[in-house]
Amino acid sequence: MIALIMFLSLFEIAISQNQSSDPESTQVLQLHYQDQHVVIDNGIFQLTLSNPEGFVTGVQYNGIENVLAYTGHENDRGYWDLVWNFPGKKTKKTKGTLDRIEATKMEVITQNDEQIEISFSRTWNASSNVTVPVNIDKRFVVLRNSSGFYSYAIFERLQGWPAVEIDNIRLAIKLDKDKFNYMAISDERQRYMPLPDDRIPPRGKPLAYPEAVQLLDPIEPEFKVEVDDKYEYSMESKDIKVHGWISTNDSVGFWQITPSNEFRSAGPLKQFLGSHVGPTNLAIFHSTHYVGAELIMSFEEGEAWKKVFGPVFIYLNSFPKEVDPLLLWHQAKNQTKIEEEKWPYNFTTSSDFPSSDQRGHVSGRLLVRDRYIRSEDIPANGSYVGLAAPGDVGSWQREYKGYQFWSKADEEGYFCIDNVRSGRYNLYAFVPGFIGDFHNDTVINISPGSNICLGELVYEPPRDGPTLWEIGVPDRTAAEFYIPDPNPMFVNKLYVNSSDNKYRQYGLWERYSELYPDEDMVYDVDVDDYSKDWFYMQVTRKLDDGRYNGTTWEIKFQLDDQIENLTGNFKLRIAIATSNVAELQIRVNDVSMDPPLFTTGQIGKDNTIARHGIHGLYWLYSVDVPASSLGPGCNSIYLTQPLAISPFQGLMYDYIRLEYPDSVNHIHINRP
Repeated sequence: MIALIMFLSLFEIAISQNQSSDPESTQVLQLHYQDQHVVIDNGIFQLTLSNPEGFVTGVQYNGIENVLAYTGHENDRGYWDLVWNFPGKKTKKTKGTLDRIEATKMEVITQNDEQIEISFSRTWNASSNVTVPVNIDKRFVVLRNSSGFYSYAIFERLQGWPAVEIDNIRLAIKLDKDKFNYMAISDERQRYMPLPDDRIPPRGKPLAYPEAVQLLDPIEPEFKVEVDDKYEYSMESKDIKVHGWISTNDSVGFWQITPSNEFRSAGPLKQFLGSHVGPTNLAIFHSTHYVGAELIMSFEEGEAWKKVFGPVFIYLNSFPKEVDPLLLWHQAKNQTKIEEEKWPYNFTTSSDFPSSDQRGHVSGRLLVRDRYIRSEDIPANGSYVGLAAPGDVGSWQREYKGYQFWSKADEEGYFCIDNVRSGRYNLYAFVPGFIGDFHNDTVINISPGSNICLGELVYEPPRDGPTLWEIGVPDRTAAEFYIPDPNPMFVNKLYVNSSDNKYRQYGLWERYSELYPDEDMVYDVDVDDYSKDWFYMQVTRKLDDGRYNGTTWEIKFQLDDQIENLTGNFKLRIAIATSNVAELQIRVNDVSMDPPLFTTGQIGKDNTIARHGIHGLYWLYSVDVPASSLGPGCNSIYLTQPLAISPFQGLMYDYIRLEYPDSVNHIHINRP
């Protein structure tokens, strides 16, 4: 007990020492001009920015001259960048043109006792064919008594400008590799990390793709034989609130805090990179990861557009030496709550970032109506309800030009969406436990001060008849299915005993052929357990000669003699959690049926399999299965994925259900 009291006392002292100074303190906020640099100093830290380019070249804090990387060029330490192309210019060998967004003009927007805001801007030159046709204004803000800085950027295209495609927009910061050795991205996902040197041959061995490297001779032997891959640390947008690094020897933390994800593309489930070996800290505002080409930002000739990305807060904290430095993570989480309460920030100078009184509010209640589950409407407990650009069912997961605002409904289905920017929106939702997407196509016009109550809304998920059988849980992921242990030669130790993150291990696609060396998976709905017997991804089979074959899975189920009296169609619902250059063909009771009963055609370029994901784009298909194609006794539905030139082609299923025809109220099923 005494030890616990001492520990808590030290932690409280550490917290108090690292809080912002008293508001009445005499701490002076200063701006210094140096040769090709400007320095903002608030007495807690110093931020050095190149002038006029706007690169973050130095962060001095807590006795450390510069927490940023010291190797390479100083312009490679902290920067905004993007990847872009003119339409039709991209080749198979390049992902696009990388633009480090080197500004040409520096301007002090605000300088007073409370804050300094500096703009680094670049205006597109119409005579240029080597720069992206977008005006970009990068902003940096430092407040008095604040242990960190804010950054945001304003992207704008004017009417008449040429067509362009943008793949990626981010803020990247690289830290001192000799200091920052511990990474934290969530309570469960944090660890000591290898050095970037460990990835370089001969210390490291590249695996199936460059991002994945096996550490053969790392500088620290504890990492030996582990696999390092930045995609093992990706996160869903809704969960990217704070992540960063700790220098355990200096008891200093460096964190990126994102109090809102309104400016990120593709909704709350879109996955982004965050922190990874470098040590690197990323704020990614737009990327095609886990979606593919459908999320390339495509602007037509003459199309105007403006969007503000950020602000994000780069937060620094420190503890006395006697306090466990890993507790800096908890303080960073506390600061995140503070930043969320302050959102939307009222100190940004740009009129393109509206304050809270210039925003609106939308509320309501979402219910689910499924007469085959319950006679009365069901509260949409835990549903995600959001506002995004007007579109079609599920279009939010492919939307990138505007802003999105999402909220999680309570147990009774009530939701509140606060701080919505002015604009035109549709309301979207998805509900755990139910397939499909809710979409209210009424255009909701938000203006400053709007307070719109939508009342009760009812989602009727796709349903034609009672359930004959089902496989999985409709939650838009494949997490409930069987995920194998990794090959012990290719592990990330962080996930060895983590059931929730088991799928993040390298090489799990190869385990399918090992578990099913001769025959593909057969699943009996009357006997098998999907958590043990349904492999979580339908991938290709590797042959001895190095080529690949497609795979065919069989679902077996029983029907009794009453099937002979049925007419019409059964309905097969298949929800796909992700697809990568794959095709799903469906056949009933005849594996060689040509053509198949149904095919999706080639769908998806999510690359989720290689990137250790459990979902990507969501697809929902409803297939009519004629009653005449079924018979009494054993029946089979065959799921074939025929495309096979890569180990990373395949599907992950979210949920599969076979429904009786609507006219059937009850029918006996033969059980063993």
